[in-house]
Amino acid sequence: MKPSKQILGLIGRNVGYSWSPLIHNTACDLLGLPYVYTIFDIAKPELLEDALRGARALGIAGLNVTIPYKKDVVPLLDELTEDATVIQAVNTIVNTGGKLVGHNTDIEGFATPLLPFLSRIEGNPVCIFGSGGASLAAIEAFRRFFRPSVIHLFVRDIFKALFMLEPYPHKERVSVCLLNDLYSGKNHTREHFRNCSVVVNATPIGTRGRAGDEASCIVPLEENLLHNRQIVYDMVYNPLQTPLLAAAGQAGAETLSGIEMLLGQAALAFALWTGASMPTDAVRSRLLRHISKPAGTSDDLQ
Repeated sequence: MKPSKQILGLIGRNVGYSWSPLIHNTACDLLGLPYVYTIFDIAKPELLEDALRGARALGIAGLNVTIPYKKDVVPLLDELTEDATVIQAVNTIVNTGGKLVGHNTDIEGFATPLLPFLSRIEGNPVCIFGSGGASLAAIEAFRRFFRPSVIHLFVRDIFKALFMLEPYPHKERVSVCLLNDLYSGKNHTREHFRNCSVVVNATPIGTRGRAGDEASCIVPLEENLLHNRQIVYDMVYNPLQTPLLAAAGQAGAETLSGIEMLLGQAALAFALWTGASMPTDAVRSRLLRHISKPAGTSDDLQ
């Protein structure tokens, strides 16, 4: 008799678009590991505590956490690793005998595809759009691995950004800028932006299937702010070619798809849950084949 499979999963809201099940189930299939990965869509934050209580009771081996719950889960866990503690955000939970430990693999996962550009980043300004857990992961990754001269954080709501940064121990590295100032050209914000060696979108804007976002670009394109000395990194991974990356490519900038961060953080989470190394190249190939298939075409792994 085959051993029963252990459950892994993703908790978030309206995350049916996620490719995480394909990534992790492919890796488990290729390695012959007894795990299956699924999605747990949680409609509202007040249900999180019940969901985690259920994970303990059911012996769910591990969970990923995505928008909008990366910070909400923090007080509900038994322990946090250093990475999760420093940014007070969790994207990976490991269940060990009912003890839920929160990790953050987004930090290293974000940094990995940028490492070949280290010499272009070190000592130069960078900028990030967004004021959520993904933004803090990018901020900490820049601080830890790349040492830029300043991190400009572009946000719609300055009070929300300051609230997010308040517990962060290295907030002096961050300069908060209003997105409206970038659009209007106030306070030298366009000059700050154009001087940035890296531009990061850490918002959901541009995500396929999100009402109002799919055709949107976080950067005001009519101002020609993107240029060929920049590296433009979009954390959005569905679609592969977001409006921001399309505009950056036309401007001659280097572009990085969110698919690389998705794979990077997934490989780290996979190792925490299973103790095995994800066959990342094979998983990437399977994922890209899946993405390139016409809508309605069945895949060889469900």
